[in-house]
Amino acid sequence: MGARETALNVLIACRKEGAWSNAALKTCISRDRLDRREAALASRLCYGVLQNRGKLDFYLQQLLTGKLKDLHPAVRDILHLGLYQLYETDKIPDSAAVNESVALAKAYCPKVKSAPGLVNAVLRNAIRSRDQLRQPETLWETYSHPQGLVELFRAYVGGTRLEAMLRANNSAPKTYAQVNTLKTTLPELQSILQQEGVGVQVHPWLENCLILSETGSMEKLPSFQKGLFYIQDPAAKLSVLCARLPQAEIQILDCCGAPGGKSFAAAMQTGGRAHITTCDIHSHKALLIEKGAARLGIDRLQALEQDASQRNPLWVGQMDVVIADVPCSGYGIIRKKPDIRYKDPDTMKELPQLQLAILNNQAAYVKPDGVLMYSTCTLVRRENEGVVEKFLKQNPEFYLEKLELPHVFPKNETGMLTLVPGEFDTDGFFICRLRRKV
Repeated sequence: MGARETALNVLIACRKEGAWSNAALKTCISRDRLDRREAALASRLCYGVLQNRGKLDFYLQQLLTGKLKDLHPAVRDILHLGLYQLYETDKIPDSAAVNESVALAKAYCPKVKSAPGLVNAVLRNAIRSRDQLRQPETLWETYSHPQGLVELFRAYVGGTRLEAMLRANNSAPKTYAQVNTLKTTLPELQSILQQEGVGVQVHPWLENCLILSETGSMEKLPSFQKGLFYIQDPAAKLSVLCARLPQAEIQILDCCGAPGGKSFAAAMQTGGRAHITTCDIHSHKALLIEKGAARLGIDRLQALEQDASQRNPLWVGQMDVVIADVPCSGYGIIRKKPDIRYKDPDTMKELPQLQLAILNNQAAYVKPDGVLMYSTCTLVRRENEGVVEKFLKQNPEFYLEKLELPHVFPKNETGMLTLVPGEFDTDGFFICRLRRKV
């Protein structure tokens, strides 16, 4: 299989099975044995279509003689792929985009005899009409966020920040390497990565962080295999820095720990001295966390299978710090998971109830004068400030404590921070610091 066919298979899986594009891409790229170049193209095409579906449909409706809704679903997927190559890339020849799309129509729509001819006609019309089509005017058509989601974001971030956020959601995320300070230093790692042929840039405001480019297969880099760094967005790293962990043998619980980044950050912040218990509801994810910790040389970390909403009596009152990065709607990581924008919001209505249950349960583990860090990767108030407000009413022994942030951020006195995509070049994220009274 080639990149285009792999991308089409992922788009079909997302549409028919509700698969997540990042997981489906990883599976299909491995299954189809794509080389580095083809894998990169498949990823770009898949994410590009998902990020631009509204805009592609806007153009497609102008190129069709019939209605969008009458198209066979697979034909529509193939036309999306073809149009994306024609209108949103600059290195793919028009002929390749058309011919490969026609071949896909023949292979994937055998019962729709008109499919190859339709795909060929529409895409050739697209080439002829490239400079004559009406351009998108609404935010949905321009940035391909459903209108309901646009209004939800508008209510939270306000009109002045909204378009910058939508634009950021459609941008390619950078690769952030967090330096493993238990094994190396930033200058040393920078030099090693450059010798390995990786593009390296020092992060402008986050300590011990490098921005990488031209990495190829990350897992094959000797520096990665030696555990000199791990990958984590600055927002997630900042949520651990806000815990202000001492270099001491404290007890830390990371209750929703997979894939382990916050636990790894905590280990490095404490100089490897802390005893860290990292949990996940799935046993296979706990094993992946242990594997990551071993690669990084973190030996005081234990990964366990544990439901964060269920009480473990052995932990009650035993933790100096509890990190609760809870399940959420994920609206802050749309640039990494573009298909989140198309998920039914009704499936997320029960999340605040689960989040509050987890937070209430984790609070029982915090020692007097201990710290409870609550975080999500969403921007929705009902999952963020709303949960914290209900928690404080039910747990008056806790109070909010101000956040100490890097110099680029405004001074914080509330103990809560929402990071909006498009402002500090991070994922969308919510961070809250709570302390238990003595």
